[in-house]
Amino acid sequence: MAHVRDDLLEHDIEAYLDLHEHKTMLRFITCGSVDDGKSTLIGRLLYDSKLVFEDHLTALTADSKKVGTQNGELDFALLVDGLAAEREQGITIDVAYRFFSTDRRKFIVADTPGHEQYTRNMVTGASTADLAVILIDARKGVLTQTRRHSFLVGLLGIRHVVVAINKLDLVDYSEEVFSTIEADYRTFAAEVGITNVTAIPISALRGDNITEVSTNTPWYEGPTLMEHLDTVNVDDEHSDHPFRLPVQWVNRPDLDFRGFAGQIAGGRVRVGERIRVVPSGRESVVTKILTADGDLDEAVAGLSVTLCLADEIDISRGDVLVGAQAPPSVADRFDAHVIWMAEDELLPGRPYLVKIGTKTVNATISAPKFEIDVNTLEHKSVPTLTLNGIGVCTISLSQSIPFDPYVENRAMGGFILIDRHTNATVGAGLLNEALRRSDNVHWQAVDVDRSRRAAMNHQRPVVIWFTGLSGAGKSTIANLVEQQLVSLGYRTYLLDGDNVRHGLNRDLGFTEVDRVENIRRVAEVARLMTDAGLIVLCSFISPFRSDREMARERFAEGEFIEVFVDTDLAVAEQRDRKGLYAKARRGELPNFTGVDSPYEPPESPEIHLNASGAESAEVLATRVVEFLTVEGRIAPEMSDDNPNDGQ
Repeated sequence: MAHVRDDLLEHDIEAYLDLHEHKTMLRFITCGSVDDGKSTLIGRLLYDSKLVFEDHLTALTADSKKVGTQNGELDFALLVDGLAAEREQGITIDVAYRFFSTDRRKFIVADTPGHEQYTRNMVTGASTADLAVILIDARKGVLTQTRRHSFLVGLLGIRHVVVAINKLDLVDYSEEVFSTIEADYRTFAAEVGITNVTAIPISALRGDNITEVSTNTPWYEGPTLMEHLDTVNVDDEHSDHPFRLPVQWVNRPDLDFRGFAGQIAGGRVRVGERIRVVPSGRESVVTKILTADGDLDEAVAGLSVTLCLADEIDISRGDVLVGAQAPPSVADRFDAHVIWMAEDELLPGRPYLVKIGTKTVNATISAPKFEIDVNTLEHKSVPTLTLNGIGVCTISLSQSIPFDPYVENRAMGGFILIDRHTNATVGAGLLNEALRRSDNVHWQAVDVDRSRRAAMNHQRPVVIWFTGLSGAGKSTIANLVEQQLVSLGYRTYLLDGDNVRHGLNRDLGFTEVDRVENIRRVAEVARLMTDAGLIVLCSFISPFRSDREMARERFAEGEFIEVFVDTDLAVAEQRDRKGLYAKARRGELPNFTGVDSPYEPPESPEIHLNASGAESAEVLATRVVEFLTVEGRIAPEMSDDNPNDGQ
């Protein structure tokens, strides 16, 4: 292990442990293009730091002969590339985290993939890093992926960049080659806002300028890589910010103790200091700062603490404790950079979950204002974002949250996007600024409100949402339901999938993005119609559960009734008078539900109709009407204001 030669370890173990415990920590990433030597560099750092066990060294020797790329010599990359696929291909796929230390500092390094298709992995590794080591192959110079990773490093707020120009041994340790690459990189770095750049000529394989100054580069007078990592100052950057502590947990072990636990995301806090809770705005004074190692008088960014307050205040997970004199902004609509990390494209208008700090809320994302070409920095007009795409979008949240712009506080301005059904992380984002439109657009108060309109119509307004495959019989059944309701004296309106595409949605196609927007618009229209006191029937394939849930969320409890018109695909094809299935089978109708686009059936609809059986459409329609009337879903409210009372 490291530091075995340290005299303290032999003569004063307590002093050695105390020294080790109080070392500073540096998190950094290695990135660059494929085969630039990232894993080899980390392997060399581990090896030179004496952090390779004897059995690991024996295995490394054997693996280097078997699958190594250095003609039987030690292949240091194998210390990091843990996946079998990585070893066989000689590339990094996953993010590999490794720990090592020196007499001065502890390090956590993330070795990130070089291939473009694994850019999302690089973003994961960079999200918590304070420094980036960007490797460049001296034979190749600045490449496309070098630019991509540098752009992401700048975007993600990493302020310290080391340009390690590697494999100088393969260009005869040429000073001219080094200087040319350094100048090219600094030119690009300035364009993406990276100003703190340290360039070091190295050979990771041979150990040149890694831990010791190399005699092969007498023209280089700067620090070795290890010396720079040991001494670069990143400790004070976060503690200079205003105090922020997102509450992770309310610690209430008994009636006599209440503490608010979390990791300080910025600034510092002292006992006796006045703090504010956002978004509630309540204030109190810090009485105790507790840690696993005892109480403190002061705590700074990066520490995990529990704060006790002088007053009993309603605080829960997701709230943020802040300095009373420097609170963050609170908003629900933002301009944000979005980095898309999923195989399936971003669907504007579809609801996602946003996790920012310790809070998770519902959100929708607009179509990108533009996508950034990281190679040319050009802003391109695109309808959506695909895997590894980076764009600027408007993001709207279901509730207001406290935030700081990402450039000011990464923890308070960075978020991840989560698919609501699979719970998979599909993207990451950086909040740029709040969009103040929500501050000056308000609901206009009206005297004739929803309940009065419903009373005038002698009914409860609801939405009856028919979903199913094309040819299932949705429109036929919905039409029959409307006829029966009208004959009973109810006031209705039928929104049909084909009909709305002649006007309201004539600009939409049938891509997944357009289908999401189609349902979003229909749901908004249906909400306005129920506000007018009508019973609204919606007949739409609406193949995706998340879109139907998005529609349901626009209505109060009990106002959205999902009717699943369940029909076997073969039966639906037999009923297809328009010949749509036949065209889809011939490839003439792309993205057709049931053929080359999926249909996700409802999991718990209010009404489930078997439309493949012997029951006629009239019978199925009657079942829907009976549900509405017998269950009292559309019966008028009985109140003093209802003109239908007693009739």
